[in-house]
Amino acid sequence: MAHTSNTTISSCLLIIVQLFFMLPAKTNAKIPAIIVFGDSSVDSGNNNHIQTVARSNFMPYGRDFAGGRPTGRFSNGRITTDFISEAAGLKQIVPAYLDPAYNMSDFAVGVCFASAGTGYDNATADVLGVIPLWKQVEYYKEYQKKLRAYLGDAKANEVISEALYATSLGTNDFLENYYTMPQRRSQYTVDQFQIYLVGIAKNFITNLYNLGARKISLGGLPPMGCMPLERTRNLGNGNECMESYNLVAVNFNEKLNGLVMELNKELPEIQVVLSNPYEPMLQMIKKPSSYGFEVASIACCATGLFEMGYACDRYNLFTCKDANKYIFWDAFHPTERTDRIIADHVVKTALSKFLA
Repeated sequence: MAHTSNTTISSCLLIIVQLFFMLPAKTNAKIPAIIVFGDSSVDSGNNNHIQTVARSNFMPYGRDFAGGRPTGRFSNGRITTDFISEAAGLKQIVPAYLDPAYNMSDFAVGVCFASAGTGYDNATADVLGVIPLWKQVEYYKEYQKKLRAYLGDAKANEVISEALYATSLGTNDFLENYYTMPQRRSQYTVDQFQIYLVGIAKNFITNLYNLGARKISLGGLPPMGCMPLERTRNLGNGNECMESYNLVAVNFNEKLNGLVMELNKELPEIQVVLSNPYEPMLQMIKKPSSYGFEVASIACCATGLFEMGYACDRYNLFTCKDANKYIFWDAFHPTERTDRIIADHVVKTALSKFLA
């Protein structure tokens, strides 16, 4: 009997936590909604609901999330788009579109279509059987229909045109696809592959524009050569950052910046910005103590050298006690604290024109 009542209490607490997180952060919202596309950097749990190994809906993921529960975010807590939503005066989390725990009253102010393991290139999504970018756009079209039914055409159209569209992807196209699988390397040099991806990004943003989007944040790449996984592989250079990968990120971000300028000239009334995490992330990695971090080269979870997803499990005795001391949570993803700093940076810089 005691066990049943404890279970009931736990269930009630989780519901209360969920309700708390879905309360507006403030009353003076700067935008009516945040709509998210991308990969594991912004996936808030869509992969929990598809058949893939690219999941994080188990402990210790989410251990610092309210209620201490895994949500499918590849983090110990919240992620950048959650913090951006809060900064915009909306809710404290952006729920996953495929999560049945949420409905249109939640999604009307924030919705995430992102899928861990995906990229611009469809071949990237195929590696782990996750949701490709074109399918995320199809889900968004379905969402628009539901939004119109829920709010009425006039109000829904206002939300669609005034919402902030946040995108974050590209890292997997290089680390999971180009440098790992032979097909694209046999077709393209790394520079040609970047041009190929930018072409896909242009079509993607143009599609969103044609569907009514006007305020769009295009996410840049982080210094991906400094991810613990890549440092672990860099044995010949003392496990330092893989500078060749960082250079690819810098070059790709420059091409994305060119695309942003091109789109702003070509498409009437569109406002596209590049939210670039590269420099603030690199500064944190170079001078962790300046930001209150103690560890930059390895991650909190497990040995911190290569584990992520299922290799990062609750029974690993090596997992750190305090994730706030670490820049990286697992070998590929930042901690909640790092994501909060990155979100704060983009809110004050690239996104300030939308959120000021």
